[in-house]
Amino acid sequence: MYSKKTILIVDDDSLIISILKDKIERKIKNINILTALSYKEAIKHILDKTQNIDVAILDLNLPEVESGAVVDYAMKKNIPTIVLTATINESLKKILIKNNIIDYILKNGKRGIDHAVDCALRILKHQGTNILLVDDAIVDLTLISDVLKKMKFNVITAKNGLEAYGILQNSDVKFSLVITDYNMPKMDGMTLILKIREDFDKDELAIIALSGYEDEELSSHLISVGANDFLTKPYSDIELITRISSNLELLDLFQKTKDMANKDFLTGAFNRRYFFDQGEIIFNKAKKQKKDLVVAMFDIDKFKNINDTYGHDVGDIAIVEVANILNKYLDESALMARFGGEEFCVLLDDITLDEAKILFENIRKAFEKNIIDINDLKIQFTTSIGICYGVFDTLDIMIKKADDGLYTCKNNGRNQIAMYTESR
Repeated sequence: MYSKKTILIVDDDSLIISILKDKIERKIKNINILTALSYKEAIKHILDKTQNIDVAILDLNLPEVESGAVVDYAMKKNIPTIVLTATINESLKKILIKNNIIDYILKNGKRGIDHAVDCALRILKHQGTNILLVDDAIVDLTLISDVLKKMKFNVITAKNGLEAYGILQNSDVKFSLVITDYNMPKMDGMTLILKIREDFDKDELAIIALSGYEDEELSSHLISVGANDFLTKPYSDIELITRISSNLELLDLFQKTKDMANKDFLTGAFNRRYFFDQGEIIFNKAKKQKKDLVVAMFDIDKFKNINDTYGHDVGDIAIVEVANILNKYLDESALMARFGGEEFCVLLDDITLDEAKILFENIRKAFEKNIIDINDLKIQFTTSIGICYGVFDTLDIMIKKADDGLYTCKNNGRNQIAMYTESR
């Protein structure tokens, strides 16, 4: 879920630091946690140019410095900051909101600690998310963009709906969220939302609509045409960040639900049903355009020996390794699925016959050289690969030809490629 990230935790109570650190490490294994009990220690971490702090959980009141000093310093360095405080009042809320704090959390036992951890993990998970920001008011566009960049989102801006729609149509960037003003020239927010929903469902691209109009019906109207959420101007940075986080969390939940239906639990590869659903679409498009395809069938040579010698747990690790190696050599356009047991199927388009031969020979060699270290064991295995190249009458026929090639490899000694071609 996360690449190597760094969290700074600052509190004069070592027990709170210990609890926060333990809870974070339980949820993320690949994490770098810096801790400080004082303002001086915290500043030393922040100024250390050898490390980049991705998010900070900071105690508002530290000894020997005025309240909020470490928070002010972290914000000046553009570190996304969550504030821990023992007490909260309206005056303090206004100060924290004004200073672009992500969230302020009461240190009220387990509930407050859990809230701080969850908030920090959400920030880490969503950093690097691509957001399209649309507003014709340059001041608003700049202010919101600055807030989002401090949160380490990737932000692309547009000055009206027409420009924004062009970006969505022509950019290679995969956006997760569009934040759009309602009242704009050339194409307003309402029309933009309608156009976006012609191409993207709510579960793949979220939209937050903004407006300064105090029209009670406007928010419901915008949501009814396809917005996921609505904010009335003016709003605080905390409110905006909270809404963004909530919508990105919903997208994550939608994706998890899709993955449960479409992916193999053990390997994370697509399952057989999804392969046929999407494969038919790819196949029909290629056949219509008279373009060649590759279907390749893989399986592990002498897999039964691995299970019999080392047990099924090691066999499962070998199966996962197949998916891992295939993912290293295949790009995102490849459709790769576990068909069952140790057998995998790959569908590729936009590839020449020579390119296919080189690709699959490199994959075969990668398996041949690969060593899996499992405690004191070193496991090696090879694969056989049956390949069908061209466009035949049906996808099923291509899979059958690739499968025939796989059995040819087995009969001829394994650890090899067999290719059947009918190139146009």
